[in-house]
Amino acid sequence: MQSLKDKVAIVTGASKGIGRGIAVALAGQGCKVVLAARDSAKMAEAVAEISQSGGLAEAVVTDVSSEESVDKLFAHVQDKYGQLDILVNNAGMAVSGRIDELSLSDWQQVQDVNVTGIFLCCRGAARMMKPQKSGRIINIGSISGQMPRVKSAPYTTSKFAVSGLTKAVALELRPYNIAVCVVHPGNVMTDIWEKTPQVPEQEGVMTIEDLAETVITIASLPDNVNLFESIILPVTQPYLGRG
Repeated sequence: MQSLKDKVAIVTGASKGIGRGIAVALAGQGCKVVLAARDSAKMAEAVAEISQSGGLAEAVVTDVSSEESVDKLFAHVQDKYGQLDILVNNAGMAVSGRIDELSLSDWQQVQDVNVTGIFLCCRGAARMMKPQKSGRIINIGSISGQMPRVKSAPYTTSKFAVSGLTKAVALELRPYNIAVCVVHPGNVMTDIWEKTPQVPEQEGVMTIEDLAETVITIASLPDNVNLFESIILPVTQPYLGRG
């Protein structure tokens, strides 16, 4: 495993939940972390938490579904740091509902954030990492992209797309020594979990810190090694055969 000290990392969706936890964990390993999300107030709280612990972080207000906003994020990182070592594509959202009840706007919003957002950020990272001939992109998927639940068509589709996009980008960027991977979490204690009453409590739930530790492990791998696809979930959570 290699040190992450002074590596430059971008974490999207970093104002709360998984993204915030990953940003805090990366900063704890010595990374210079750029938090990207829409909620400036919550990001400021996260930056303060990191700074109080001796870490280095800043917040850049970003809407990952906006090409202009994402381009500004990567231009800022290029201008200020001149490098990008780690991108964690975490920003995501979910809308629940039966297929005959969902609106087109609900469907499009989920795809814009969960799929287009990752595309835009992967593109921005590729433009910085290819000249470096190094870098690591970590996409946060979901086991819902493999084993769907009921009333989850927009979210499930988006997470299947994340897997496909990860494979395509990994293939394209590997000649430049850029590692692209996807992490599929099971139940994590976030606001999405709390707002999804159909999820049985007996399935079990893991902490954000559990998932963040997995991301740290991947980010700390030698530059010539890629953990391409991983699944992390509570021991008690059904995976095979769930529905």
